[in-house]
Amino acid sequence: MQNSHARRMLVAVVALSLATPTLARAQDTTRGVRLTLEYRPGVRPGVLVLPVRTAMGDSIRAIIERDLDHGNRVTVVAMAASEAAALAPGVGRAPNWELFARLGAAGVVQATMTAAGLHVAVYDVGRRTVLDSDDFPVPVPALGREWRAAIHRASDTVEEWLTGTRGIAATRIAFVRGGALHVVDSDGAGEIVVPVVAPPLSPAWHPSGTQLAYNTFGVGSRVMLHDFASGRARTVSTTSGGVNQTPTFSPDGEWLTYAHAGEDGAADLLTVPLAGGTARRITAGRGSLNVSPSYGPDGRRLVYTSSRSGHPEVYIMDADGTNAELLTTFVFGEQSYQANPDWSPDGRLVAYQSQIAGRFQIKTIGPGDRTTRVLTSEGQNEDPAWAPDGRHLVFTSTRSGARHLWVLDVESGRLRQLTRAAGAKAPAWSRRPAAIR
Repeated sequence: MQNSHARRMLVAVVALSLATPTLARAQDTTRGVRLTLEYRPGVRPGVLVLPVRTAMGDSIRAIIERDLDHGNRVTVVAMAASEAAALAPGVGRAPNWELFARLGAAGVVQATMTAAGLHVAVYDVGRRTVLDSDDFPVPVPALGREWRAAIHRASDTVEEWLTGTRGIAATRIAFVRGGALHVVDSDGAGEIVVPVVAPPLSPAWHPSGTQLAYNTFGVGSRVMLHDFASGRARTVSTTSGGVNQTPTFSPDGEWLTYAHAGEDGAADLLTVPLAGGTARRITAGRGSLNVSPSYGPDGRRLVYTSSRSGHPEVYIMDADGTNAELLTTFVFGEQSYQANPDWSPDGRLVAYQSQIAGRFQIKTIGPGDRTTRVLTSEGQNEDPAWAPDGRHLVFTSTRSGARHLWVLDVESGRLRQLTRAAGAKAPAWSRRPAAIR
């Protein structure tokens, strides 16, 4: 109870000392009702991460700082480790609250290696107390993939303590490059190649983060499901011949929906239970292409690309295929082409690519009010995919001269390059920390 009360007070301190929030709302969490604030772009509470006294302490501190910075909800107070070390509370020594406040820190993070792993405490500078603390198991060897994942999980918890929203550092992004399926950490590190049965396209994460669907390339293609625990893959699509493509999972993880194109070139959406069974068609395209489905967070509706109006547009319909209607609108003066939608996990927005002045750009549209917003303008930008926080998008862009993955914070407009080797495409962001061995 004391820690929960302290967390609420830190939010209040931040609001009074740093900014007037643009939105305040009650949010149910496993720890009870708390107040969550969404700040204007550029106005974020300051957080100081203290040095970690262990052999890998500099790496741990750097990862936590970078994770909090990438979340874009706090401002990391920059300070050299040698200077910050003198500020760390110790046995018999109280925190220097006045100095923390003068440095602009509303919160202070202190991590300590113990026999049990990493102990992390966050201090509430305004109330001069511990906001929250916990222990996080850290595997060996240091700097390995699972070691980094453990530090990311600690960072995500710290961000939740500070802001009320869990971080996304421990999630991962799948993508295709050079005929191979890759997975990379959300900060661009730890990239691996996933074994596939044939050149892949259109990866999609199972909601649990334990499986990855993709379709093989070309005529006779299949929708495959790779299980990370066993390392094995199985065919999920039940339709033979033609082209099976663009798989996606229902939010409950029980169904997989994909597009099947027959010999006539038309494509319809089909859905199949993962537990086994025959695929059921949910669109009647009548010669048109219906591809790239994406479910809303409650699983009751989905968006997809259809050419039924004579050119690709984004449509919305009930999950059983009824009540289909156009979501995007024709862009006059352009060869209208709007495709590859992805519905945000919080349900607020649908991201998609739209042809503007001869190039694809990333746009969003509200499923309810149909308000649109253009997010990019430089280079060619395609294949948007949401992070689980509904605030960050990963997409393919040529803005650097080659095709790379970039991450955009849609609230502040802040961009960062995710991949360094050229040719990355078709990203998919895991909804939960991905369990990769």
